[in-house]
Amino acid sequence: MSYNDKVICVENISKCYQIYNNPRDRLKQFIIPRIESVFKKERTQFFNEFWALQDINFEIKKGEAAGIIGRNGSGKSTLLQIITGTLTPTSGTVTTNGRIAALLELGSGFNPEFTGRENIYLNGAVLGLTKSEIDNKFDAIAGFADIGSHLEQPVKTYSSGMMVRLAFAVQVQLEPDILIVDEALAVGDALFQKRCFRQIEKLTSNGVTLLFVSHDQESVRTLTNKSILLDRGKQIMTGLSSEVLLEYRRLLHDEENKFYANLTDEISARTQHEHKTDLVANKEEHQDEIKNEDEIKETLRSDKLSFGEGEATIDGVELFNEQNEKVNVFNPGEKIKIRVHFTVHKETDKLNVGVRIRNKEGVKIYSWGTLNQDMFKRSKNIRQDIFWAKKFSRGDKQFVDLEFECTLGSNLYEIQASVSYEETPDYFSQKILHWRDEAAFFHVHVLRDIYFFGGLTDLKMIAKW
Repeated sequence: MSYNDKVICVENISKCYQIYNNPRDRLKQFIIPRIESVFKKERTQFFNEFWALQDINFEIKKGEAAGIIGRNGSGKSTLLQIITGTLTPTSGTVTTNGRIAALLELGSGFNPEFTGRENIYLNGAVLGLTKSEIDNKFDAIAGFADIGSHLEQPVKTYSSGMMVRLAFAVQVQLEPDILIVDEALAVGDALFQKRCFRQIEKLTSNGVTLLFVSHDQESVRTLTNKSILLDRGKQIMTGLSSEVLLEYRRLLHDEENKFYANLTDEISARTQHEHKTDLVANKEEHQDEIKNEDEIKETLRSDKLSFGEGEATIDGVELFNEQNEKVNVFNPGEKIKIRVHFTVHKETDKLNVGVRIRNKEGVKIYSWGTLNQDMFKRSKNIRQDIFWAKKFSRGDKQFVDLEFECTLGSNLYEIQASVSYEETPDYFSQKILHWRDEAAFFHVHVLRDIYFFGGLTDLKMIAKW
């Protein structure tokens, strides 16, 4: 790969902030170490170091769409500011090749006293465009922003939605080589976000390099082909967006477990004097069960395509047609039966067995589980057994059949399967016992001469005249 192919090159980037307990320590740090150096004494440090980023390395090629994901405080915004040049790293280098358009903090780059029109010309000048070039693009910018007469009003009077409309319109219409988008689009309404994503896809198809930051995993999966996962300033993983997002979900799951584990420990500590004898006896009685659960959890951690608590596990997923034959190719209009096999490793109830279906582009088509059916029955007072109330014993091996009529378009589809514990029958308090990506695949083939349609799904349209 030639140097010019590397549009963004980040090498060993680190950023350290000095945290002072009070303003006096800042003054001491400015004066005392200098005096100590004169007398050749060891310098006293009056601050704590906070490393927002540590040894970040990646390259993005021309025309590539890359995502940066991570929890709040992971260093995403700091990294973007370093790439755009508004923040200096403590160590490391960043090399960019081309004109950068960045949509970072809301309203950044705007003068609040200037009107929307004046800020368009100001931003264009900063990006190196002449007045005549901005004149030629002005109507397109104003049309995309769609804020009407507010264009002639000072930006300080704008709502957050109007601000992001104008900012995005300016950046994308000025034909950048690199487009950097942070969470700013989250404040826009659904229709404007749709227009923005369509414009981003158009730019990337024309060779513009995209660096996209969002907590919306579906947007990252759809818009980008590679991603970087950050956590507490460290680069956890870089690779295909689908694989990085799976690791991100696993990270969130582990963090949630730690939170509830700490909460449980605190409660246990407060009541330990009341239950100490019972806990010791219970531990001896169920020693084998605890050992087995630990082994199950260790197995899950070693499986790159799954995660979960391990109190129940997905054993496999099979696909059947209406004749109960095992198949993995279907036509629209046919019945599909998804059979999810699972094993319960601890006596329990309140389980939910579900699936998520994605196409090969990574778009989520549908998600559904036994709890969805239970919720419907409860809402309609249908007097039938509900799966959520079913009790399971340790060692139970069972399966659930999820059936539907195929209305999907021609494509390859992935099935993700899960078994979860639902404290309440409404998805509000969920614990994933086992989640498994790529549990099964199937293909839908549209018969062009008999039953043809285009798109993701069949809307079963009819024509009348």
